[in-house]
Amino acid sequence: MTKQDEYLPRHLTWELQDALKSARVVNLVGPRQVGKTTLVRDLFQEGRFVTLDDAAVLAAIDADPEGQLASLSEDQGTGPIIIDEAQRSSKLALAIKKIVDRNRRKGQFVLTGSSNVFTTADVADSLAGRMRTLKLWPLSVAEINRSPVSRLIDWAMQDAPSLAQVKDPAPLARKDYVDLILAGGYPETRELPLRSRQRQYRDYVDAVVDRDVADIMPIRKPDALRFLIDQMAARTAQELNTSELAKLAKLKRETVDQYLDILMRLSMLTKLSAWMPGERKRDIKQPKFHFVDCGIASALRRMNERSFEIGNTPEALGGLLESFVVGEFQRALPMQDEDYRLYHWRSADRREIDILIDGGHRLVCVEVKSAAAVAADDFKHLKWFGSDGPGRGRKVSSIVLYQGQEKLTFGDGNFAIPLSALWSEIDF
Repeated sequence: MTKQDEYLPRHLTWELQDALKSARVVNLVGPRQVGKTTLVRDLFQEGRFVTLDDAAVLAAIDADPEGQLASLSEDQGTGPIIIDEAQRSSKLALAIKKIVDRNRRKGQFVLTGSSNVFTTADVADSLAGRMRTLKLWPLSVAEINRSPVSRLIDWAMQDAPSLAQVKDPAPLARKDYVDLILAGGYPETRELPLRSRQRQYRDYVDAVVDRDVADIMPIRKPDALRFLIDQMAARTAQELNTSELAKLAKLKRETVDQYLDILMRLSMLTKLSAWMPGERKRDIKQPKFHFVDCGIASALRRMNERSFEIGNTPEALGGLLESFVVGEFQRALPMQDEDYRLYHWRSADRREIDILIDGGHRLVCVEVKSAAAVAADDFKHLKWFGSDGPGRGRKVSSIVLYQGQEKLTFGDGNFAIPLSALWSEIDF
């Protein structure tokens, strides 16, 4: 087996197994080509597998969805029925609901797709308590390294996190981080040489526009959507002015909002809402948008190792690095001990926090720094937020993630940690 063909175990496997024990239907969504089909076929080898990519199977399901599923259920043993590319049938969701309402057995169906098949509010509501939806993202660095899932968020949420608990992070240099960003997290694509990889990533985006978008909603201007995707790649980790973007794309603002929603449902973009402690009028409420995969964003921008050098566009690394960190956190969130949510925060006087993690009982403020040195001044907004800002009265920890190699404490729950600590093991 070549390195390119080697299967990388996914951290979401345990969540998927747990979901099958607690829900009648498990809905696994995520971008195309991240390994959803490989994961479910490897995990549920005893399950019955059908794919709606097969035109004959799709036609049969659409002609008699309840009858076809009932027939599959009768022939199936204890393993689940796995339906790949489930979003291709608009009639599937209601038929599944009827079947699982008659039979309360757990783990009957596993659905996979690039978007959520249960988009109709009344169907989704009626399946409450019967279905769990999980998302498989592109590979995390921990998965690529075959390391345990990152527990950095759980670590920071402790009452008294200690740097001694974080095993010494890998001593990576700026070039190593650039390589990780350019590679992206798509299993079959990331191992290709740069030129071939970036061509394949651009072809991937074309395939999403030409094929997957239609599963959600027919659009009249696919070229405008393609233009919007390019613009979002250039704006990753930024708050978005949709009116300005609408003018550039020659679209109505409502259409831009609609297209952005489609791209989020297809997991090409992710959005961090603005964190607010109630309704503070001086807080900026615009969300930040992040490109889910930095390899694709870099390919769309025709970036290579030289792009970030002095004399080119070194400032572009900052946004990509922030989106890279958001991606690593998102991939690890389902496996943390508690449920956390990711936000960003900025005040009207331009104090800002790149990533704010809300654990209910505690907040963790994260600044992403594309430099190899860190100073006390890098904590000024983080410290103000916890002592005099909207985090006052809450328990707050702060982290500056940077490209250096030392774990440092700046007192009162403020830490500077190498970016590679995102995939370091942690002893609790």
